[in-house]
Amino acid sequence: MRVPFLFLCLTTVLALGACASDKALDPTQATAEEIYAKAAKSLEDGNNSEAAQLFEEVERQYPYSSLATQAQLKAAYALYDDEKYDEAILSLDRFIELHPGNKEIDYAYYLKALCYYEQIADVSRDQSLTKDALDALNALINRYPQSQYARDAMLKRDLTLDHLAGKEMEIGRYYLQQNQINAAINRFLIVVRNFQTTTHTPEALHRLVECYMTLGLKDEAYKVAAVLGHNYPGSEWYAATYKLLDPAQRDKLLENRSLLDRTINSLLTP
Repeated sequence: MRVPFLFLCLTTVLALGACASDKALDPTQATAEEIYAKAAKSLEDGNNSEAAQLFEEVERQYPYSSLATQAQLKAAYALYDDEKYDEAILSLDRFIELHPGNKEIDYAYYLKALCYYEQIADVSRDQSLTKDALDALNALINRYPQSQYARDAMLKRDLTLDHLAGKEMEIGRYYLQQNQINAAINRFLIVVRNFQTTTHTPEALHRLVECYMTLGLKDEAYKVAAVLGHNYPGSEWYAATYKLLDPAQRDKLLENRSLLDRTINSLLTP
């Protein structure tokens, strides 16, 4: 979903649009207001490339005008909307460096994060841009937790973490299929330790049980199975794990589960 340009000043556009939007414009002869109005009209019409050039022209010709800073941020948005993400990121980095106290600085961080986020590839491909998206989203959330964009950034961060966990799971499954058990364990442990809030954690725990049972490490398998049973007792992965265990492990698991339930009930009963 594309992000709207939320801080487009409609009153300014309407006031300036009559002088520049309906006629040919020579940027070298026009005022900052005329160029800005033409750029805004181009953006409204979906001519993102032209809009970006004209907004940049405002800053180039009139760097000290009241419109220069806003034009710089709008040029970055036009580049983003045109899916010229690398150029947009460069423009946003420059804006952030030059205007750290600007009232729209949180939006600049948010837009930069979106430039990475919208390039996230399928888990079968390289995830470097996913990691960049995570870093950019965290930068916004940590710096401006009260921003109007923070909530959406948090939701996107959760999806990004899930994506990165999915990549680790894909690699872990491949190693498991190739009987490279220790390599598979390392990948599944990354999911459990670094991405424990994602949807992939139950499967990662199950796969660890599978790996440990394959290596004959029954104590390790039992410990992981107990964690899985405690946190995801009704999941399909716990059911699959239970089938992998030998009878003695199953009995021990059920006994400990019953003890845990009794302990919880005693704590909850007045």
